[in-house]
Amino acid sequence: MTDKVSLIGVPSDIGASDRGASMGPEALRVAGLAKMLIKQGCEVRDIGDLNGPENPELPPKDGYRHLDENVAWANKISDAIYSEMNDGHFPIMMGGDHAMSIGSVAAVAKYCAEKNRPICILWIDAHADYNTNDTSPSGNIHGMPVAVATGLGHPDLLSVGHAIPMVAPENVYQIAIRSVDHNEKKLVIESGINVYDMRRIDEIGIRQTMQEILHEVSEKGAHLHVSFDVDSLDPSIAPGVATTIPGGLTYREAQLCMEMIHDSGLMGSLDIAEINPALDTNNSTAKIAVDLTASLFGRQIFPIHSLYQGE
Repeated sequence: MTDKVSLIGVPSDIGASDRGASMGPEALRVAGLAKMLIKQGCEVRDIGDLNGPENPELPPKDGYRHLDENVAWANKISDAIYSEMNDGHFPIMMGGDHAMSIGSVAAVAKYCAEKNRPICILWIDAHADYNTNDTSPSGNIHGMPVAVATGLGHPDLLSVGHAIPMVAPENVYQIAIRSVDHNEKKLVIESGINVYDMRRIDEIGIRQTMQEILHEVSEKGAHLHVSFDVDSLDPSIAPGVATTIPGGLTYREAQLCMEMIHDSGLMGSLDIAEINPALDTNNSTAKIAVDLTASLFGRQIFPIHSLYQGE
């Protein structure tokens, strides 16, 4: 992982029903994301917020809400992140609703293809985000980005990527899943993506979950793109999201997840999505996102090898 980090603000809630995620990038800035990264030894470049279509707040059309606007945002995001990666920087997309990750995944997948390196995605989320217009009850595109990344969706969304699929389904790993739409489930099961839902995490624990995933990513020699939706966390610690689903990751589970990702040395890009300050209390959700990102970038209680040499 390079110590040159680019912050890319994506102030859009166009992929969701509830307004407010457009304020997420500024909430992360106010919570001290850049200062934390500098403290961790990073050289930080904040390129500011991207500009894209405003939210027209229209109903779905043919099963997609705001299709054209989402495509426009995704292309802008992809161009910006790809440019930062070509400059040798580690990109952090500050969302914005999770539909914005169509653009970030497209950029990283294109970059990796040009470097002849596989890409794996770690999708940390309460939701599988594997809907299409035929399965989505709402038509909200923030429930579709994983499907789009693996080759299912409207041709205009698929065209954002360099290829179809952008990412092989078997290279997608999901954790913290606990809310999947009825008709979406069949697509997820048939897709071939790797799902560690909350029941599986309850049974084997977050440590074994992450060991299994990171081992496979390492064996594949892949670039790991981490897409972190804050609704993966339990609402008791992260209330500022549009869709609060009880039973999410605890603070310590999330910390261990992030610490193990850092220790693996595999992460090469990051999304932080779905912070909604309009639904938050004292910016607490942005603050916990910054706190967890600190662990992703190497903050430790003690240097790991000084205490655990016997493992």
